[in-house]
Amino acid sequence: MRFLACALLILLPQIAAASDRVALVIGMSDYRTVVDLDNTANDARDIGDTLTGIGFEVTTVIDAGGAELRDALDAFAFRSETADLALIYFAGHGVEVQGQNFLIPVDADVRSNRDIQRQSISLDMLLAAVDGARVMRVVILDSCRDNPFGDALELASLEETDEMTEDNRGIGSSAGTGLAPPAPDRGTMVAFAAKDGEKALDGTGDNSPFAIALMDAMPRPELEISLMFRQVRDDVLEMTGNQQEPHTYGSLSGTPFYLAGASGSGVGIGAEDRRVAWASLQPDQEERLATLAGQGDTRSMLGLAYIHLNTADPRHDPETAQRLLEEAAAAGSAEAQFELARMLEQGVGATRDVERALALYRRAAEQGFPDALNDLAFFHYQGEHGLSRDVPRALDLFRQAADARHPEAMFNVAALIDDGVIEGRGAEDAARYLYRALRSGNAEVYEILSERPEMFKPDTRRALQRELRRYALYDGAIDGDFGPGTQRGIARAFGDVPS
Repeated sequence: MRFLACALLILLPQIAAASDRVALVIGMSDYRTVVDLDNTANDARDIGDTLTGIGFEVTTVIDAGGAELRDALDAFAFRSETADLALIYFAGHGVEVQGQNFLIPVDADVRSNRDIQRQSISLDMLLAAVDGARVMRVVILDSCRDNPFGDALELASLEETDEMTEDNRGIGSSAGTGLAPPAPDRGTMVAFAAKDGEKALDGTGDNSPFAIALMDAMPRPELEISLMFRQVRDDVLEMTGNQQEPHTYGSLSGTPFYLAGASGSGVGIGAEDRRVAWASLQPDQEERLATLAGQGDTRSMLGLAYIHLNTADPRHDPETAQRLLEEAAAAGSAEAQFELARMLEQGVGATRDVERALALYRRAAEQGFPDALNDLAFFHYQGEHGLSRDVPRALDLFRQAADARHPEAMFNVAALIDDGVIEGRGAEDAARYLYRALRSGNAEVYEILSERPEMFKPDTRRALQRELRRYALYDGAIDGDFGPGTQRGIARAFGDVPS
């Protein structure tokens, strides 16, 4: 019975503890073994000032060696877990080696591709550092460079030559393929100063064209982030006479987000508020969204659908919303498949069709969409919608959703482990899921662990205390008693109290 009560959490939205934005801004200019870059330090400082001016908590790192940069990334990764948005900006030399992108610290002694791999910071490391943010993750590279030296890169090739110009941030000649296209997870955006395979310009003034465009667009209030980066692209193309075209990669969630804030909405918007959040979009941006939707952009289709699903808005039009979701779902959008499934399951704004809804839930789950995994798990556990009760299948789906960081699924898996339902898992596993659910910012999980911790067994409570101690959030006794010290640790893990 306890699990069934907890399972009701599945139907509740995630609520962040606080709406905040953190940024790590990195500028590499004074290189020891490769040609220096003129504007990268300026770019980093100015981007950092711009982000600070719009409310970001900014850490700026200039001309760092590899060890210092890795320490900064580790600290930022922990801080990111209680932020709505985590953003990293890197200006400096970057190269592609064997399909991976590497960013070069100033102390790298680069004589071969192997040196690059061993001494540099990979794009994957930057993505890991922002990965824990609750709503959105952004990595911006003003370092789209190439590695034209194959597997026998020599130091002499990296020295400044006649082919290097003051307005080119590349290493070596202009030949080569630039950075490789990344494939970030859903909810993560990677922005390159130049498309993969192309090179970025350092600029002839104090800043690169890309940095100038970013500094102009970032402070603009009520400019949704996807449209903001499209504006940056257009501005850079204009400034460079079409020589440089920035590009973004990734699949953003259907939550609208505004770097400089938006009237009528917070910085981070819970899933159940998307209808209201998109409905507050400025008219010119709604027109832009419609244009992009007509060009096949599925996130724009989703945004428009959410507007038409808002019952408090005069544009409320369920039929149009369903048409947009149908189109986006057919194009492969997992979120559109999930939202359309909910409409059909509940018969809200559409004719009820449970069989088709289940098929859409499965399609979204096959793409790893956490909400779909979680809902299907609940249906199988309860035996709902004509499905036979299948506990093993439900547990497998719950684990998949939990491992994809679905907050309610993490809580429910912890409860199932605590009840002994999941074989081969113990109190330490339950505690790890509870800790991650706390870090995700789910208010229901926070409330239960703060006010009703006795619903978990003493072994699980002691294991959670050990988990809090592991991250220096608690230094008291490991006794399973959630007194004031443990409560402070729980609040710190949630983000209510600074760590």
